[in-house]
Amino acid sequence: MNLEVIKEGKYKYIEKGEGTPIVILHGLMGGLSNFDGVMGYFPERGYRVIIPELPLYSLMLINTNVRNFAKHLNGFLRHKKLDEVILLGNSLGGHIALLFTKMYPEKVKALIITGSSGLYENAMGESYPKRGDYEYIKKKSQDVFYDPEVATKEIVDEVFATVNDRNKLLKTLAIAKSAIRHNMAKDLPAMTTPTCIIWGKNDNVTPPQVAVDFQKFLPDSELFWIDKCGHAAMMEHPNTFNELMHAWLEKRGF
Repeated sequence: MNLEVIKEGKYKYIEKGEGTPIVILHGLMGGLSNFDGVMGYFPERGYRVIIPELPLYSLMLINTNVRNFAKHLNGFLRHKKLDEVILLGNSLGGHIALLFTKMYPEKVKALIITGSSGLYENAMGESYPKRGDYEYIKKKSQDVFYDPEVATKEIVDEVFATVNDRNKLLKTLAIAKSAIRHNMAKDLPAMTTPTCIIWGKNDNVTPPQVAVDFQKFLPDSELFWIDKCGHAAMMEHPNTFNELMHAWLEKRGF
């Protein structure tokens, strides 16, 4: 789905639909297109879907961390005059959504996380990059999915370009360290926002036990599994992901 990226001051985003706002947060190596399935489904069902581009590589290195991404999101919501939203995040995006919900609970009516970091220390970048080794990057990209064919050449090329850009590589590593520092195990029990956890049964990046722990620690949470699915359920099984998320939102009255 090719939607025009809107640029307003320091903010870039895509948007479609009218109604209840769903704000989507992409992951460290993910882009806006990762959520094409969500963007094609929910605007047809009374939701306004907004995907901001996170400033992963545009902040000063010293400011490149999960907390500042949450603050950036707060500024974006103020810019869009959005008071209360549904937040959906994958991987690092899920972690940012969780931290944002802790920092600004009154602004989040519901939370959906999938393949989220925030609990599992190795989730963000254990052996990241071997620069210049395309086959290694291809293998790492394929490992994100249950079906390696989902890691298209376009996806692999984008990851390869990122890890071979020195500035982006330094910031990628800074984000990984920040994610480890911001482990949320102690914060989650006090977070009462209704939370939907959708997880791939075959996630190698944030293994299934991470989802079980999220459900255990978050007081008002439900966990849904998708079989034969890796770290990015909304890409690998978009129809199942959308149906699970939509059913949960309807059940909870959102």
